[in-house]
Order: sequence, then structure tokens, then C-alpha cells
Amino acid sequence: MPNFDSVFNAFVTLLVTIDPPGLAPIFLAVTRGMTRAQRSQVSIRASIIGFGVMALFAIAGASILSVFGITLPAFRVAGGFLLFFIAFEMVFEKRQDRKEKISDVAITKDHIHNIAAFPLAIPLIAGPGAISATVLLSGSFPGWAAQAALVGIIFLCLALTYLVFILAERIDGLLGQTGRSILTRLLGVILAALAVQFVADGIKAMVAAG
Repeated sequence: MPNFDSVFNAFVTLLVTIDPPGLAPIFLAVTRGMTRAQRSQVSIRASIIGFGVMALFAIAGASILSVFGITLPAFRVAGGFLLFFIAFEMVFEKRQDRKEKISDVAITKDHIHNIAAFPLAIPLIAGPGAISATVLLSGSFPGWAAQAALVGIIFLCLALTYLVFILAERIDGLLGQTGRSILTRLLGVILAALAVQFVADGIKAMVAAG
């Protein structure tokens, strides 16, 4: 079983890349006009789909990489750079604008009942950053017991995301524009540090293997 530090780092990494507080106002935007019961259905469906996608990559991420001939250290470096780019967007508030544009496109193209799958589950919950982080973390959780722990962490993150969706109106009103801005930047800095660590670990592993 992984130690506490590994579990905690995995939890923080996934929670930051999913960014539930940042999704709250977008959830309200894409479900505008729905009743509370309809919003509840959308939130639980989006969370289940997002969990399924991330759990798949947690369990079979290494196998998926091997099909394409990609080593885990190489993916650590590439994924670390991708997570750093996401952190950069969070610090300079570029990511929220991009998410809002994605949600606007989805409303015009998809029926309201499909909003849970797109854009909420994919790509807003289980987006490139979250999937990359999941595959990276799977390399640090070898064995069935450790993978089960990682899936449990993903479940906890998605349960928190579901809770944020349910409480979206209250959270958005409580944080306000200033609160969301401060929280997003703080999480961005934390994610940047974690991304650098991924890159450093990947380079070390590549040098050791070579």
C-alpha cells in the first residue's frame, strides 16, 4: 500500500486539476433554466462519467501507453509540462475563460440532457490535465492494492465535485469573483510545484534507465 504522503499528494494533484470550485459557476451556466431536481440528475451523471473515465486511465493507463510505445518516465516529463501549462493558465486566469467558451459552444450544439457527458464530464472534469495526472500517478501506485487506493482517491475527488455541483449556487455566492480569483491562483501555484516535481522525477528515471 502507498504511504500517506503519496496518497495525499495524489489527492491534491487530482483535486487541483479537476478544480471543483472553478467548475461551480460553469455548472450553473450550462444548467441555467433547469430545476433543482434536473440539476441534481446532471451533476450525478457527470460525476459518474468523469469517475469512469479517470478510473479507466488509473487502472489501464500504463497499458495504454505501452500500446503506443511510450515509457512512463517520458510521459511523466510530458505530463508534467502539460500540468505546468494548466497551472500557468490558473495563475493568470486563462483557464476559466477557456472553460466558459467550451460550455457556451456545448449549449448551442447539444441537447440539454447530454450536458452531463459533454462538456461537464468531458472535458471539464476528466480533461487532458486530469487524465494526464491520473496516468502519471498510476506509475506511483503499482499493484492491485495501490491501484484500488488510487481509484478510491479518484472517487473521493469526484464525490467532492458532485457536492460542489449540488452546492454550486451557495459556493459561487460565498466566494464571489474575488474569492474565486484568489483560490484559483493559489491552487495554480500548488499545481505548478507538483508539475515541476513530475518533470524532475521523469528526467531522473530516464537518466537512470539510459
